[in-house]
Amino acid sequence: MGLGLDSRGFSKFLATVFLVIAVAGKIAAAASYSPAYQGSSWRQAHATFYGDETASETMGGACGYGNLWNSGYGVATAALSTTMFKDGYACGQCFQIRCVSSPHCYYGSPSAIVTATNLCPPNWYQDSNNGGWCNPPRDHFDMSKPAFMKIANWKAGIVPVSYRRVPCRRTGGIRFQFQGNAYWLLVFVMNVGGAGDVASMAVKGSRTNWINMSHNWGASYQAFASLYGQSLSFRLTSYTTRQTIYVWNATPANWQAGMTYKSYVNFR
Repeated sequence: MGLGLDSRGFSKFLATVFLVIAVAGKIAAAASYSPAYQGSSWRQAHATFYGDETASETMGGACGYGNLWNSGYGVATAALSTTMFKDGYACGQCFQIRCVSSPHCYYGSPSAIVTATNLCPPNWYQDSNNGGWCNPPRDHFDMSKPAFMKIANWKAGIVPVSYRRVPCRRTGGIRFQFQGNAYWLLVFVMNVGGAGDVASMAVKGSRTNWINMSHNWGASYQAFASLYGQSLSFRLTSYTTRQTIYVWNATPANWQAGMTYKSYVNFR
């Protein structure tokens, strides 16, 4: 049974079909598009510093990034108060910090952009307004000394600041540092762009289905499974934006504990 169309009518019919397909394609693309992280509004807090000008005491830290030079963060870092640290889910987040309302602020109130790499633990033996700066529910940054010296005279000790979340501008893709053994895979997630944080993670071996990983501590996730001899892929979801990305074949089949593997995929 024919459509009952002449050549001109059939051409119009095809044009309509192609238009519908094109529009549907644009709608599908829009539905799958995830906008880049835009940051947050300004808030108030206080800032101190720890360590010296070399920032050697800031290496390591509660997020588990190890040597911050090797992991790409350098000395532009800060430890967050308990309220802000969120049990390690804030690891990797980026903040713009500006000194305000203090004679120790540098002229023009310049700002510093830092990455959260450590926890500033509470000090319950001191008042929150007199030494216990990181006690809940205070928002507080314990900055590396080089970062603090960008916004204020270090002799101030503590200064009021304005801060906001900003997108993390990273070079290259997410990095995965491996620890563990034949039956336990521990992965430290580093160099995360966009919102900078990770809420959940899963791993897939070349011979397995997806295995949900549990949060260990800081920026690390673990899977209790035997995955040796398989290339590994990862699925990561951002803590802030809930955006999910896939890193396919992030490692070769002969991956080893103690190694760091760089990907070409990152959050926006």
